[in-house]
Amino acid sequence: MKLTQTAHFKRDYKKLSVQIQERVDKQLGHLVRDSTHPSLRIKRVRRFKDVFEGSITRDYRFLFQITSSGYTLLRVGKHDILDK
Repeated sequence: MKLTQTAHFKRDYKKLSVQIQERVDKQLGHLVRDSTHPSLRIKRVRRFKDVFEGSITRDYRFLFQITSSGYTLLRVGKHDILDK
């Protein structure tokens, strides 16, 4: 599966600490290899059609959409990213 990053995702990612960026990279690797990996805890976001969230750590998550060519990464950050 292919990962595509939006401008929002890229900007969010750059603001994260190096430690969290490494965790993001690890979780995105799980997403590409096995989207059912238990640490991802993927679920649909109720407020937005066709948007899913995956877990990075207890405090961080990422938002994405599933497309015919792979995954489009929308946002990454603390749990309040849905409000931005």
